[in-house]
Amino acid sequence: MTRKSGLPPIAYIVAMLVLVGGGSWFFLHKPAGTPIATSSETQADVPSSSDNGLSAPIHPSSFSGSVSQMLPNTIPDGTRIRIDGSTSMVQINESLKSGFLHKFPNVTVTTNAEGTERGIRDLQAGVVDIAAISRDLTTQEKARGLVAVPVATDAIAVVVGTKNPFLGGLSISQVAAIFQGRITNWSDVGGFNGQIRVFNRPPSSGTNHVFKELVLKNGNFGTTSNIIALQQDATTPLLQALKSDGISYATYTQVAKQQTIRTVSIDGLTPEATSYPFKRNLYYVYKSPSNPSVQAFIAYATSERGRRAISPKEDSN
Repeated sequence: MTRKSGLPPIAYIVAMLVLVGGGSWFFLHKPAGTPIATSSETQADVPSSSDNGLSAPIHPSSFSGSVSQMLPNTIPDGTRIRIDGSTSMVQINESLKSGFLHKFPNVTVTTNAEGTERGIRDLQAGVVDIAAISRDLTTQEKARGLVAVPVATDAIAVVVGTKNPFLGGLSISQVAAIFQGRITNWSDVGGFNGQIRVFNRPPSSGTNHVFKELVLKNGNFGTTSNIIALQQDATTPLLQALKSDGISYATYTQVAKQQTIRTVSIDGLTPEATSYPFKRNLYYVYKSPSNPSVQAFIAYATSERGRRAISPKEDSN
């Protein structure tokens, strides 16, 4: 009989072993950066606004500078971290401080809110370790070795007292005209016949800087007699002064739950809206090169844990 041609059975067995072994070697020795194809890609979480009006950056751990992005497991006993700056970041500072101390109970964190300019000045002088600011750094500040890390996004709300008869909204151009002294009567914006008292924050306020940039397009605030320039960057006395004819602005986190004021819609949008026009980043600033305690706190602030501390509602997304 004629024998059939072909490979003996042992050859098939060897071939199968080679294939299985090669596949196993690939997965065991695959470089860390080599992607593995899957049926669906994992997307970065996109935060939504939380109850406190804050949202964390989409990529909370992606920032430039010399600060390490790795949160350490331990921090030496007696480590002290000093933070000062914007009144807009009081809530952020306290939320992150609480979470950080829960993880590292052997550390001391002190926070203060003397304003953005004071925070930057004290950081440069070595009085504090981190400045909490509510505006972008200037070119000159960056040249001095200061590095800003975005930690949250906030809205600037235009506010009036609840006793104010004006119940309407304003356009961006109307807000600018009011704060530049070109509109001085509520009747000019559809309200009652009465003077608009405008309360402006001091130039040392980071919120003042951002309002000037976003609303006035870097124009100057007005100097008419109805515009009152406050000497201190403090939100509570500002809100108390509004009464029935005043208008001002504040970070939304500080006024969202206030019972004596209400926010004014801008072009039909409230501060909670994604496309609300008066939004800005809030930052932690350090002086490069940073020390390990600064590295640790900012690494926590920009981690997923820090993000949830800032915006608790995002944890349920």
